[in-house]
Amino acid sequence: MQRWIAAAMALAGVVIGASTAAAQDYPVKPVRVVIPFAAGAGTDLTGRIVAQELSKRLGQQFFIENKPGAAAQLGTDLVAKAQADGYTLLWTVTDGLSVLPAIKVVPYVIPDDFAFIGSVAQQPYAVSVYPKAPFASMTEFVAHAKANPGKLNYGSAGVGSAPHLVIAMISTAAGIQMVHVPFAGLGPATNALMAGTVDVGLVTPVQVKPYVETGALRALAVSSKKRSRVLPNVPTLEETGLPVSAVVAYGLTAPARTPPSTVARLRIAMDELMKDKTFTDRFNELGFEPDPLIGDAYRDFIVQDLEQWRNVAKAAAVKIDN
Repeated sequence: MQRWIAAAMALAGVVIGASTAAAQDYPVKPVRVVIPFAAGAGTDLTGRIVAQELSKRLGQQFFIENKPGAAAQLGTDLVAKAQADGYTLLWTVTDGLSVLPAIKVVPYVIPDDFAFIGSVAQQPYAVSVYPKAPFASMTEFVAHAKANPGKLNYGSAGVGSAPHLVIAMISTAAGIQMVHVPFAGLGPATNALMAGTVDVGLVTPVQVKPYVETGALRALAVSSKKRSRVLPNVPTLEETGLPVSAVVAYGLTAPARTPPSTVARLRIAMDELMKDKTFTDRFNELGFEPDPLIGDAYRDFIVQDLEQWRNVAKAAAVKIDN
């Protein structure tokens, strides 16, 4: 019996040792990075840059696989239920991790179903208006909206989208009432704003900047806590007297049961990326705001963001039935 126990313990030690060694040698084959959005958008662009850099640093190809659908739910759930070996990862923006779960029941649990690697950049929204609108500042806009309750409308990327919830949060903080006009994506919503079909909308600073420069749109405020480097002359919402701040964060996660040493290796690689000026300069040039959140800091951000959107959705009675 003692010999049998000793043999079993030795075998267990071999298995555990082999598993640990495999994790330390990670990666030994190509890594799939799922993006739950279509190719061409900001999440896709940032994800491809990060995948390219991780390929260089870790010696294996990190390849992108776009899995759009159900407002990021499809690709996010795919990774949550993938084999937890470090070879299927999720590159996403906060929409699927903290916005969508705030307004509907999703088949994954935040944060329990993911191991959080790191977020490399954030972007705020710019509150933007049609240039012929009778207000040139956020203060004038709020005053006009209060004097004309229910007469102004705003466009968004759809019911329950981040732009919808951000404007709902602004409306609550400002004590104003507007009509929501949902579109099938931020692109159509921006086009409607430029055409004057809607009075106000949210556009990312990098997207709105050329329109501001040509006079096609007017930016009244940005939703971040500090001014956007892309629109340095545009005040934050807090500077205009509204206690509102919201950003989207781009980051990398893995399935929850991924080996800790594999997660640690990925976190170290992401941390090294953020210390590489060439890498951060590239993000700056593209209009993103480099802001590293590695490991637990990224997890905490998502948890807090989810709680914020749950409160906003409840206050605005925003809910999507499955």
